[in-house]
Amino acid sequence: MNIMYLKYAVEVEKTRSISRAAQKLYIAQPNLSRAIKELEDDLGITIFNRTPHGMQVTDEGEEFLERAKKILRRIEELEDIYSGDNEKKTQSFSVSVPRSSYMSYAFTRFVAGIDNSRPAEIFYKETNSSRAITNILEAGYRLGIIRYAEVFDRYFEERLDRKKLAHEMITEFSYVLVMSKNHPLAEKEDVTFEDLEPYTEIAHADPYVPSLSMSAVRKEELPDNIDRRIFLFERASQMELLSHNPNTFMWISPMPKEAMERYGLVQKRCSCNTKVYKDVLIYRKDYKLTELDKRFIAEVYKARDEIF
Repeated sequence: MNIMYLKYAVEVEKTRSISRAAQKLYIAQPNLSRAIKELEDDLGITIFNRTPHGMQVTDEGEEFLERAKKILRRIEELEDIYSGDNEKKTQSFSVSVPRSSYMSYAFTRFVAGIDNSRPAEIFYKETNSSRAITNILEAGYRLGIIRYAEVFDRYFEERLDRKKLAHEMITEFSYVLVMSKNHPLAEKEDVTFEDLEPYTEIAHADPYVPSLSMSAVRKEELPDNIDRRIFLFERASQMELLSHNPNTFMWISPMPKEAMERYGLVQKRCSCNTKVYKDVLIYRKDYKLTELDKRFIAEVYKARDEIF
C-alpha cells in the first residue's frame, strides 16, 4: 500500500472535495481521483461516496480513515525522533484547553522555559470540550484539557474510553464570581443568585455536550434567574468587558491575583453555587508523553496548587 495514498485520503476527508484536496496537495485532480480509486480497489472497500454535494465518507471508510490517521501519526513521530540533529530538531507542542486564567498562567510560565536556541512550533487552542477531543482524534493535537459539569461525568468517561483516550483529573471546583472592582456588589462578602438578578452575565458562547441540545446544556450550566447575557468566545474580550462595564459579572474557575489586578477585577464567593466542575487531562492511550508535554502538565498542576 502506498503511504502517500493514505495522506491523500485523509486530505479528501478534510476538504470533502477532490478539487480542493488536489490544490492543497499540489497534485493534478485526475491523478488524485485515480489514486483514491486505486486505494479503494486495493482495499476492496468504498471509502467515499461521490455525491453532488461532495465526497461523503462511508461507514467502512470512516473506520479505515481512523486507522490511517494513526499510521500517519506514528510515521510522523518516527520522523521526529530519527530525522536531523537533535540539537536543531523543532520543539513541537500542542494542546487544546478550556478558557481558563489559571491554564493561561501555566502556559505563560511553560513558554518561558522553551529553549530559544532551537526551532519551536507551539499550539495553544482555547475551545470547548468536544472540540478538544476532536483536535486530538483528527487534527493532530497531542494533549487536551476538557472541562465539564460533574453531572456529565458518565457521558465524558464513556466517550473518552470509547475513543481510546487516556484521562486524568487535574482538579474539581465550583465556579466563583468575577466582576469589576467598581461593581455595586464588589464589597459584598457572599453574593447570592438574587443579588445578581439586576446585572448582565458574561457567558462562554460554546458550552457543548454533543448528545444534548444546547437548551439542555444551558439549563444545566446557567442559573435560570438571569435574563440578560452576553455570549463571548474570546477570553480577553470577556475580561475587557467585565473591567469596563461595572454592571456585568462572570462565572469562572479561580483566577490568578495578578490577572485580576491587571484588569481591575475582584473575585467573589457565592455560597448558592454548589455545582462542581472537573478539569481533565486527555491524550491518546498509545501516545508517549514528551518532555515538553510533561513540563506543561507540571506547570498546570503547579498553577492549580497556587491558585485554587
